[in-house]
Amino acid sequence: MDMTSLLLLVFAALGIISSNTPVTVAMVFLLLLRVLNVNQAFPWLEKYGLTLGIIILTIGVMAPLASGKISLQTIGESFLHWKSLLAIGVGLLVAYLGGRGATLMSTQPTVVAGLLIGTVLGVALFKGVPVGPLIAAGILSLLLGKS
Repeated sequence: MDMTSLLLLVFAALGIISSNTPVTVAMVFLLLLRVLNVNQAFPWLEKYGLTLGIIILTIGVMAPLASGKISLQTIGESFLHWKSLLAIGVGLLVAYLGGRGATLMSTQPTVVAGLLIGTVLGVALFKGVPVGPLIAAGILSLLLGKS
């Protein structure tokens, strides 16, 4: 077995140990692509996977609005409460960091491996969610002074 497959198995095991289904499913899916020798999928996933994931995440986040569980009145009231205003500010900051992170990841691919390993470990060990690489890269870009 090659080292890449072994690493995917280790991350899948971390997902199982920590009861984190998204990590387990993602690692097993990638491992199956390797085992089945579907190598043409990897460039597509590398190019469009993040965008597809963001689209699915956005659909999930906006579903309560679309279903009517969050009303226009509730959205309007969010501009009147300090916690909601703070949430808007944090959302702006995270979007900014994500943009910086995307730039850093494309201009300095050497940091991508560390960000991915840190994110997968954070998801597997601390029951996080795998939305961290862009934000982590954005924070890293602030620390490195890169825009």
